[in-house]
Amino acid sequence: MYTGAKRNCWKRKCLVFIMKIILQRVKQAKVIINSEKYSSIKEGLLLLVGFENNDQPNFDKIIKKILNMRVFNDKYGKMNHSILDINGELLVISQFTLLANIKKGNRPSYINACEPVRAKKLYDKFINLLKDYEINVEKGRFGAHMNLDFINDGPVTIIMDDN
Repeated sequence: MYTGAKRNCWKRKCLVFIMKIILQRVKQAKVIINSEKYSSIKEGLLLLVGFENNDQPNFDKIIKKILNMRVFNDKYGKMNHSILDINGELLVISQFTLLANIKKGNRPSYINACEPVRAKKLYDKFINLLKDYEINVEKGRFGAHMNLDFINDGPVTIIMDDN
């Protein structure tokens, strides 16, 4: 919970962050920028990622959870396989709008979103840590206007944070 003093924490160079993720199981996904394909994956997970000024992200914990989460079907139709089990791919998209505060009025506030320079560093670090595993990791372009074209499989959509 924020107090008035913490609202502009990033202006005081505060090193406090939290990570929010929308995880979607997909049959395929691609990023389109300026009407051209920028990146794509086949079967795997689309991760929409945002960083908030609150706590240092626990990258190890959330990466292990993502890679080991059993959200892919086995031969009986039960979600018993992880992305590692199926040799799936990851598409990671930065999305500060995950941090929208809509408690007052009709216009979302992004006061809790991490400052862009710091968020990009955290986004790049997250992607690099994912690449340490034997899995194909693709990404969007940080700060760009992107169109996402994907087939949500199931649909399976999970909201995650690093708590």
